Amino acid sequence: MANGRRSPSPEPPGPQPIRRLQESLINRIAAGEIIHRPASALKELLENSLDAGSTSIQVTVKDGGMKLLQIQDNGCGVRKEDLPLLAERFTTSKLTTFSDLSKLTTYGFRGEALASISHVAHLTVITKTKSSNCAWKAVYVDGGLVPSKAGYTPDPKPCAGNNGTTIIIEDMFYNTPIRLSALRSSSEEYARILDVMTKYAVHNSKVSFGCKKSGSLSPELSTPSCSDTSQAIRQLYGHSIAKELLHVTASSVSDDITDTDDSEDSEAWSADAYFTNANYQGKKTALLLFINHRLVESQRIKRSIESIYSGILPKGSSPFVYLSINLDPRSVDVNVHPTKREVHFLNEEAIIERISDAIQQKLAGQSQSRVFEYQTLLTGGIAQSASRKGKEKASGVDEMEGDGEEPMTDRRTSGSQVAKKVLSQHKVRTSLQDRTLDSMIPVTEPLRTNSNEPATAIRLRDIKESTCHFASITELRRLATKRIHHDLTEIIKKHTFVGVIDPSRCLALIQHNKNLYMVNHAALAEEMFYQLALLQFGDYSRLKLDPPPSLRVLVKFAVDAEEDTARSGMSNDEIVDRIVKTLMDRREMLLEYFSLDISETGDVKTLPHLLREYTPNLDKLPMFLMRLGPQVLWESEKECFGSFMRELAYFYSPAPLSVVSMPASDEDEQAKQKSEAWRVQNILFYAMRKYLAAPKSLLDNDVVQVASLPDLYRVFERC
Repeated sequence: MANGRRSPSPEPPGPQPIRRLQESLINRIAAGEIIHRPASALKELLENSLDAGSTSIQVTVKDGGMKLLQIQDNGCGVRKEDLPLLAERFTTSKLTTFSDLSKLTTYGFRGEALASISHVAHLTVITKTKSSNCAWKAVYVDGGLVPSKAGYTPDPKPCAGNNGTTIIIEDMFYNTPIRLSALRSSSEEYARILDVMTKYAVHNSKVSFGCKKSGSLSPELSTPSCSDTSQAIRQLYGHSIAKELLHVTASSVSDDITDTDDSEDSEAWSADAYFTNANYQGKKTALLLFINHRLVESQRIKRSIESIYSGILPKGSSPFVYLSINLDPRSVDVNVHPTKREVHFLNEEAIIERISDAIQQKLAGQSQSRVFEYQTLLTGGIAQSASRKGKEKASGVDEMEGDGEEPMTDRRTSGSQVAKKVLSQHKVRTSLQDRTLDSMIPVTEPLRTNSNEPATAIRLRDIKESTCHFASITELRRLATKRIHHDLTEIIKKHTFVGVIDPSRCLALIQHNKNLYMVNHAALAEEMFYQLALLQFGDYSRLKLDPPPSLRVLVKFAVDAEEDTARSGMSNDEIVDRIVKTLMDRREMLLEYFSLDISETGDVKTLPHLLREYTPNLDKLPMFLMRLGPQVLWESEKECFGSFMRELAYFYSPAPLSVVSMPASDEDEQAKQKSEAWRVQNILFYAMRKYLAAPKSLLDNDVVQVASLPDLYRVFERC
């Protein structure tokens, strides 16, 4: 420092060399991911015993499983020649290829449980198969066989024993002192062991389970074999829960598509649930969740169930729920957690919603009576009767359950009703009673006699099917009925009109429940008018034209407007003559069946009136008459009637509105556009609700789902 120079900074350290870890260190790290505590080791071994077909499983515990954890079963046992591989990592009898995971029906499959235990504890296995004359005893350390005593060979030794397997785990975590010190007291670890045993005993009611402390004469947990789930819950969780249990089942069979074989459907599922009613009030939610018989955890399912009971139980109270879900192994991914505590499966949200709805409906049907505890008043007061106080308390609970969005008069509910709690993403956000923006804008509408009348949909008359003995009409009506798409028809009948978004292409938005759809209202209206024409065949009302226009003039006007008439090889006058002659030769038939009256002098006097409350755009009349010539197949009865009614429906369908900007002075044209928009909303869409049986063909191009509220919520949750 005397010379004023600073000492140079030390050189940064260079990169550390990459080393290959020792096999024993790798195995010990992997064991720490799978075996967290004695209860997790017990879970793995219980599943092995159940995979072996055991009907009796007995567990002995010392010091919470840290000194001794012994599991004895009467399953199929392990062959002597397989014992050297028993505790090695990734040795299993459950699968051979990765594709076997898609059809896995057993608990274990990775072959890591016994290997992991042998790296953190002293492991002894005694096993006997039915075909073996004696049992075999093997001792393992770090995944390999070791001598049971000094001077012995590590090979398995014969010994006395019963059919099945006994696994003895001693001094758990003896070589990982940090993990050992992190464990709770022995009493708490024993309580965790009992909790795992209890849950598996409820789910496997046909298997006898027993658990006791080492040195104790009587077991603290004991269940008989050949029981059922409700009896197991009664024995293990007590009478207070069992007496309030409800039972419900759900499955994919009640889905909309039921024509597939469940045995081949990878999305088929079923669920079995036992749950308490409103009379049981626990301090903490007790959820026993099994998916494909595997004990798992799911926060999504737990939250869904808690949301059901939040509107039923008082604050701070929780239910007891046992839920078993069986899915096709192809739709379940079990290889997502080291301890297999979590699984992923297809259609998770839809399945949870179906199960929650089934539970909620069962709760609503079983809530005619509620039990409330109360304390008798001491001296100086008058005790109310139990029935009266129960009713008042129930009423008070119901009042507090309101969400603050409904009037006070609607908050009181009867005891037989349970207010269904609707999640935010499942709430329908519109109402037919809401006032729209269009209703605030004055509209000139010829059909409305009172200018002060509010802009609401008009009243439509009922239309009855006409009597007709033509086989062709009967066949056309049968085909129309066969083409109906029931889900789309339901959407149209119960939709909420949102607005016209593109007048030039006849596009509008409608909402049904939680979904938003873009529809071509011209195509929907055309299909509706075809069905109305078919329904009223031979019995149409008449729309009188006064004064009656000339048929030839109208057809000539339409032909002259066409640009590609030269391709026909005829002049415009020849085309007009042919079309007029075709219609004049059949004017008696047109009058009798379609109420299209053409006089002898060639004047159009009346048109068929399909919907009394709606008048078609007569600007399309020349094109309609012109198209009747080439587009109608006059030679065949069925094709003639069908093609004529299609042309009539096209004539009645609304024409696209012009979106060219209008000068401010052209008020008549602007009023006409507003009037047409009013007709679309208040007549056409209202008539579609009443008359349209939507065919599946509309789904190709004319009805498109553009938004779904639950999907939007999922997008926002990710942001």
